[in-house]
Amino acid sequence: MRLEGKTAIITGAGAGIGEATAMRFAEEGAKLVLADLNLAGVEGVAERIVSQGGAAVAIAADISKEEDAKRISDTAVERFGAIDIVVNNAADFTTFSVEDATPQHWQRVLGVNVIGTAMVSKFAIPHIKARGRGSIVNIASMSGIIAQPNFATYNSSKGAVLTMTRCMAMDLAPFNIRVNSICPGCIYTTATEREWTRMGETKEQWSARQAPLHMLNRVGEAREVANAVLFLASDESSFITAAELLVDGGYCNK
Repeated sequence: MRLEGKTAIITGAGAGIGEATAMRFAEEGAKLVLADLNLAGVEGVAERIVSQGGAAVAIAADISKEEDAKRISDTAVERFGAIDIVVNNAADFTTFSVEDATPQHWQRVLGVNVIGTAMVSKFAIPHIKARGRGSIVNIASMSGIIAQPNFATYNSSKGAVLTMTRCMAMDLAPFNIRVNSICPGCIYTTATEREWTRMGETKEQWSARQAPLHMLNRVGEAREVANAVLFLASDESSFITAAELLVDGGYCNK
């Protein structure tokens, strides 16, 4: 198993890409600390993993709060004695144009997507250094690369995650800690469900609009992103750092 003997933190693990990544990591033998705002949701994911013979603990955390970000790493060390991998997946999906966004909108999206990602990493890094090697995977987005209408808040935050990833990779390379980012395209998750509901569409209507925008002419599944996260978290990607891996069905290059 590719992650046997390793402890991984996954934020935003209660649904969508985070849930799929947790299940995929469990299949590969990782011990898991799963964090999410939605305690019931993330407890359900942890319970499924444990029922299948895996090791997982769930905690409620708002990563925009420094004390919550620290508690995630504290829990990992208390329960499993180490940290080897961090997957920064938790995200806020505030989407406004610059004209329409308020300071509160900016503070929320940057607080979670940028500062939260930084804080979770900050408190985990000393423990990863102690292991002599490790991997951090930041879930950015194709939205950090392209322009989208009325998405300035979200896209700006994900662009910042991409830049932060490269800076982290440079700073942590001497400690044999690799830092990479994943840029998902349109993926079926609870976030996209909220999007089609907000637009008054059915899943089928939304998919019919989105699929042709991708070279592969379909929307992606969360497990497909999880497989990419697993690759970057595992030793199979041992000579990859500061990379941006598009998992977007060819959207950005069509």
